[in-house]
Amino acid sequence: MLQKVEGIVIRKVDYGETNVIMTLFTREKGKIGVMARGAKKPKSRLSSVAQLFTYGHFVYQQGRGLGTLNQGEIIDSFRGIKEDLFRTAYCAYMIEFLDKVTEEQKPQPYLFEHLWQSLHQMDEGADPEVITFIFEMKMLQQAGIGPQVDHCANCGRTEGDFSFSIREGGLLCERCSALDPNRIPLSQPAARLLRLFYHFDLNRLGNISLKKQTKDQIRFILSTYIDENSGMVFKSKKFLNQLNKFE
Repeated sequence: MLQKVEGIVIRKVDYGETNVIMTLFTREKGKIGVMARGAKKPKSRLSSVAQLFTYGHFVYQQGRGLGTLNQGEIIDSFRGIKEDLFRTAYCAYMIEFLDKVTEEQKPQPYLFEHLWQSLHQMDEGADPEVITFIFEMKMLQQAGIGPQVDHCANCGRTEGDFSFSIREGGLLCERCSALDPNRIPLSQPAARLLRLFYHFDLNRLGNISLKKQTKDQIRFILSTYIDENSGMVFKSKKFLNQLNKFE
């Protein structure tokens, strides 16, 4: 039975000398796997659509296991991402995170829209770290381990100065800060931005500019929180960290 979906290539693995196994994150069916036979041949009509990050319409034959890709039509190849090593690295990390926290064949149109918006904004030149911060927040929510950033994780207080506790799972107000001697100091702008990123809709993204100190705080908090709470290891994150150190 032929199926047509709108999707984005989030993973590809060479299979044999000429074939490619593609993982698509689709609007209609969630995450699916398809075999693109002959896609590694230079003259194959499937070679261009079997590239990472490609956004398009895909027609495939549904089988018991992997589907077989019949044809694809590119909507956007996100050339701006692919021509920039740093943006490519950020996007590789985002799609690896998405891949790890989503199930096969579970439609999640909101997540698909967020992935598309993230890639689009990245392609258009938005700050890659800001886009990644927002994406990490969405993926933590998807994994069911989102941090408490709306109020104090212990008493519920919403006003005042806050620190961040990995152990307590979110913000701690001044009165509750003694609960965690290893809490992370947090500026008021960083606390507000963590809250904003948790609830943010990328359709409303304007020109957000963050000071280096604020970025460093948010990066450290999210990276540490993910490492301590997710149990996931990201190959792409290691490469991204190496690139950032080089920069």
